[in-house]
Parts: sequence; structure tokens; C-alpha cells
Amino acid sequence: MKAGWLLAGVALCLGGIGISPGVRGDDFMVKDRDVFLPEEEGWKEEKVALPAPPQDASLIAVAMGPLSTHRVFVDDKSLSVGQDGVVRYTLVVRTAGGATNISYEGIRCGTLEYRVYALGGPQGAWSLVHDSAWKPIENRGINRQRAVLSRDFFCPAGESIRSAAEGLDALRRGRHPKAV
Repeated sequence: MKAGWLLAGVALCLGGIGISPGVRGDDFMVKDRDVFLPEEEGWKEEKVALPAPPQDASLIAVAMGPLSTHRVFVDDKSLSVGQDGVVRYTLVVRTAGGATNISYEGIRCGTLEYRVYALGGPQGAWSLVHDSAWKPIENRGINRQRAVLSRDFFCPAGESIRSAAEGLDALRRGRHPKAV
């Protein structure tokens, strides 16, 4: 009897997340606890060229909400949307303790992932991140800048912005008009 209830519960759960019979579980990637997204077949990342180091005059502030003690900025000169659909940008995070962290990153809206390509160093030098890999975007605590950037600016309604101009407009407005 217990086994029957267990199987019924598993079937109900699988039906609720949209997996139908005959679809293998390895065809899906887990991005957050209960979200399943199909792998993009044939996707290939384009070559990435590092932008010029950010200048204070080019930084656009990103509102992170009342929980964050960090001040977050995107360099408007670095924002781009590649042919591969990746939104790339320079992120500048200034902590309450006075530290400044600079990174050049990309977001894949279709899979809700981010990747750090390089870290900014003294005198504007970039250091490549050699073990860089795509990682799930998480919405956690004060370090949720990628979740905010994807949801409110670069991936409105789950789709990538089409151009840097569209992303810059969203940043200047404080939110993309299509953001949910």
C-alpha cells in the first residue's frame, strides 16, 4: 500500500514539473531547486574580447533593494549582446567595508546561468579566470546581483535583451518594462 502511494506521489510530482513519459532526465538541467530547463542543443559560445577597464563616469547604479549593503554598478561601455545570445557586462561591486570588486561577466538568459570571464585588478588590469564555467544564477542574500540583473534588466520575461541599447535603457529606467 505504501509503495502505491509513493509511486502516485512521484508521478504527481513529475507531472507537476512538466516531465512527460519517455523524456530522459539527463535531457534537462537543474538550475534552481525545482526548475528544469531543456539543454540548448548546438549552442556554441563565441570568442570573448575583454572591454576597457571601467571608469567611474561610465557606471550605472543598479538598485539592489533594502537587504543589500553593497552598491552595484554596470559599466555602460562594456554592455553587449553576443551572437550567441549572451549578455556581457562589467560588474562593479562596492562593499560597505570599502572594497571594490570588478568582474567581466556573461549571463545566458535561456539557461539562467552566469560566467565570470575576468577579474579587475589594480591600475585597470584584467586577470583571466582560467577555471571559468557556467554556473546557476542564485537569488541569495546580499550577493544576489546576478539574479537582479537577469530578472529586472537583461532577461525580461525570461528572454535575452536584443541589444546593448535595450539593456542600457532598462538600467537607466531602473527596470526593464517587460520585467516580471
